[in-house]
Amino acid sequence: MEVPLIVRDFLDRAETVYGDRVAIVDEPDQPATPFDGGTVTYRRMAQLARAQAAGLDAMGVPVGGRVAVVSHNSARLLTSFYGVSGHGRILVPVNFRLSVPEVQYIVEHSGAEVLMVDPELRHLLDKVDCDRKFVLGESDGEIFGSTAEPREWEGDEHATATINYTSGTTARPKGVQLTHRTNWLNATVFGWQATVSDEDVYLHTLPMFHANGWGMPFAVTGMGARHVVLRKVDGTEILRRVEEQGVTLMCAAPAVVAAALDGAQQWDGPVPGRDRTRIVVAGAPPPTRTIERVREELGWEFIQIYGLTETAPLLTMSRMRSEWADLSPTDQARKLGRAGYPAVGVRMAVDGTGEVLSRTNHNLEAYWENPEATATALADGWFHTGDGGHIEDGAVVIADRKKDVIISGGENVSSIEVEDVLMSHPSVREVAVIGIPDDKWGELVTALVVADGEVTEEELIAHARESLAGYKAPKRIEFRDELARTATGKLQKFKLRQPFWADQDRQVN
Repeated sequence: MEVPLIVRDFLDRAETVYGDRVAIVDEPDQPATPFDGGTVTYRRMAQLARAQAAGLDAMGVPVGGRVAVVSHNSARLLTSFYGVSGHGRILVPVNFRLSVPEVQYIVEHSGAEVLMVDPELRHLLDKVDCDRKFVLGESDGEIFGSTAEPREWEGDEHATATINYTSGTTARPKGVQLTHRTNWLNATVFGWQATVSDEDVYLHTLPMFHANGWGMPFAVTGMGARHVVLRKVDGTEILRRVEEQGVTLMCAAPAVVAAALDGAQQWDGPVPGRDRTRIVVAGAPPPTRTIERVREELGWEFIQIYGLTETAPLLTMSRMRSEWADLSPTDQARKLGRAGYPAVGVRMAVDGTGEVLSRTNHNLEAYWENPEATATALADGWFHTGDGGHIEDGAVVIADRKKDVIISGGENVSSIEVEDVLMSHPSVREVAVIGIPDDKWGELVTALVVADGEVTEEELIAHARESLAGYKAPKRIEFRDELARTATGKLQKFKLRQPFWADQDRQVN
C-alpha cells in the first residue's frame, strides 16, 4: 500500500488529536472575524482552511492553480498553507518587503490567478495585475467565509505544493517548485531532528514566506504544538513573547539573533527562556562569539542548520552532543558554527571545484518555467548549491559562496573566515568582507564594518592579523551605519561590491 504524502496530513492529524487545543496566537491587533480574536484552535484552523478551499472552488481556481499571498506573518497566511496547498492548488508566498515591480514579476511569472495581500500592502492591488485580488482581513468573507464543503482532492505527492521565489541577490528571482513530498519529508525530518513535540511553543520570528518558514508551519502543526505569530522582528518583543507565551523554539536568521542579544542588554531582570528555549539558525554562519553569547547571555540552546530554498531547506544540522561536553565553550561554539552533519536521508559531497552538492528527497522539483536553470542546478543527479566548502569528520563546513571567494595575490580568501575574526572584536556589531579591484593584489580584501564605540581601521587590521595569515587580513576597512541585507537577513554582497566594481569590465580582477 502506498498513500500519497500531502501537506494537509499535518493539519488533519492536529484536528483529530488536538482539536480543542490552541493552534495559533495571532498578533493582538489583527482583524478578529473569523479568526476568533486571534486565538484559534486546531479545529477552527481546519474549518477555516476548508472554507478557503471552498472559496477557491467557487472562484473557479482549478487544481494546480496558483494563489499568491503577500503578507507579514499572520494566522491567515499560516492557514493558507492548508487552505491552498492542502487542497491541490499551489501557494506562492511572496516576500512582503519587495518593491511593486518585483511583486508584479512574481505574480506574472507564476501565473497566479488570485492575489491576497496584507492590509499594509493594499496599494499593491492598484499596481499589480491579477484576475482576483483581496485584502486579508478586509475580504475574509470571500476568502474564509464559505460554508460549503470543498471539492475532494485525492492528493498527489508529486504535485507542486508551493512555488517559493529566491531572494534574488544576484539576478531575477527564480521560482522554486517544492512538491508535497518534498515539503512533507523536510518537515518530518526537520521536526524530528529539532525534537519538535506537542509541548513546544513555536515563535514565528522567521518570515513564513521564506522557504515556507523552513517547514515549521507543517512540522509544528503535525505535532499539535502552539504557533505564536510575530509580525515584525524586534529584539525586546521576541523576549517578551518568550516570557509571556512560554516559547520553547524559534527559527531565525543571524540578524534576528543579533536583535535578541541587543534586546537582552536592555531587559530588566533574568532573560526569559534560559535552559528552556532553543533557537535554530541558518544563513551566513554566525561568528563563534555570537554563538557563545546566545548560550551564555540568553541561556538558549543554539542549533545551526544549513540549506537553501531549493532544498526546502534542511540539509545539515549542528547540535550540541555529548562527545563535545569536555570541550571549552569556545570550542563547542566552533563546532556548532559548522553547517553540520547531513540530516537523515541527505547525501552531501564536494566536487573537484570545491562546490558543495546535495542529494536528498527534499530537493526542488524544478525552477518554475526555467528549464535551463533547472538543468544546471540538478546536473548529474545532484543539486549544486553554489557554496564552496569541505567535509570535516563527516560534517559540512561552508567556506563561502563560490562567487564570494576573494582571490588576492593568487590566494583564495574566505570572506566568512575573515568576518568571523573581525566579529570577535568587542566593538564590531556587523561586518561584510568583499574583494575590490586592486592593481597589485587583483582583489583587495576589504571589510565594511558597523561598529560601536571608538575603534580605528588600524586597530581592526591589527586585530585580524593576530589570527589570520597576512594575505587574508583586510587591507582596508570602511565604517558604515548599516549593511544591505535581504528580507531573510542575508548580506547582499553584490550590492556592497557594486560601487567598487562599477567601472570594471568584469567582476573579477
